[in-house]
Parts: sequence; C-alpha cells; structure tokens
Amino acid sequence: MKKLNKQQSVELVEILKHTYPDATCSLDFTTPFEMVVSVMLSAQCTDERVNKTTPSIFAKYKTPEDFANIELSELETLIHPCGFYKNKAKNIKACAQKIMDDFNGQVPQTMEELLTLPGVGRKSANVILLEAFGIANGIAVDTHAKRISNRIGLSNETDPEKIEQDLLKIFSKEYLKDINHLFVWHGRKTCDARRPNCEECRIKHFCKTYLSSLSKYV
Repeated sequence: MKKLNKQQSVELVEILKHTYPDATCSLDFTTPFEMVVSVMLSAQCTDERVNKTTPSIFAKYKTPEDFANIELSELETLIHPCGFYKNKAKNIKACAQKIMDDFNGQVPQTMEELLTLPGVGRKSANVILLEAFGIANGIAVDTHAKRISNRIGLSNETDPEKIEQDLLKIFSKEYLKDINHLFVWHGRKTCDARRPNCEECRIKHFCKTYLSSLSKYV
C-alpha cells in the first residue's frame, strides 16, 4: 500500500480533528518549566497520574532555581507516585541547574538547546516547544503516534525519530501542531494497543492494517 499523498493526508487530519475536536495536551502546567517537569514525569507514567502529583509540588516549587536547590531525597519523595522516581528526580534537578547555569533561568526555545538539558529527548523537546511556546517544527512521537503510524502505514520504522521524519514528509507544516494530539486521542479512544475498535474507526479506509485484514477474506 502506498503512503498517503498530500490530499489524503489533509483528509485524514481533518477527519480526526472533526472526530476529536477537544484533542489537546493532557498535562497541566502554567509555566514553561512546569511543562518541562510534567513531561519528564510522564515517561512511563499516565498523564492523569502526573496531573494528580504535580499540583502540590508546583505550589511550593515554582522556578528552575527552586528545583535546583531542592534536596534530591525530598524531590524523590514528591514524585514517587510517577514511577522511576530516582532517575527522574536526578534529571529534573540537573535540568533545572543547567537552565540556571546556561540559559539565565529561562527554558530555551530551540530544539538544539532543549536537547542539551538532562532528561529531555527529542519527543519531550517537541512537546515543550509546542505546548509552552507554540512552536511546531516537529512531531512528538510517543507510543500512540508510533503505533498508529505503523498500523496505518505512514511509517514502517520503529525508531521514533525516523517515524517523525516520515511523518514530516507526509503532513503539511500547518498540521504539525495537531498530529500528536490527534494520534494520542485516537490511540486512547479507538486504536487501542490490544483491542483496536476498527469498526468504529473513522480513518480505517486509510489503514494498511485494517485493509490487509479485509483482504484475507476476499
């Protein structure tokens, strides 16, 4: 099956936008650095759990300087519900210190600079750029985006960065801000990892996996 052409890619996005009109980032934050912390905590953890954990933290610790100065053991205790708390606490504290030392206490606004921060990879950097600064030059490829891209046939790659490059060739820049949100919502509500609800799927006519399943009965 051929990859989508530009017209089809527009149709796919528009269908998903109509299907999930409220598709937005699920993480709660009020400042760019809160976004950084929330994204780091969300690794191997649900956004719902992160949102339950961060309010009490952000009520007391608000700035990179606050997090740079917090005792590591206290930070570990605070973020414990989000899992992998030792590694996450170490990265959050080191990230805060890096922002203080190299960026005058301000979260940087370029991919290259964000990738210098401890604990921030390309997926996280794409999320931070979009949600905190409204900059959409890339697409965050999480587990939902990866699964849907592979199932539909948008990319045959398994590496998130390679999948992102495939997606960037398919979707116009004007839609970059929407792709991850739409794929996350579609993954949560329809294209489940274990039991995809193909019959209710509004974009199944684009889906390589679904169409291949039909061919078995032809």
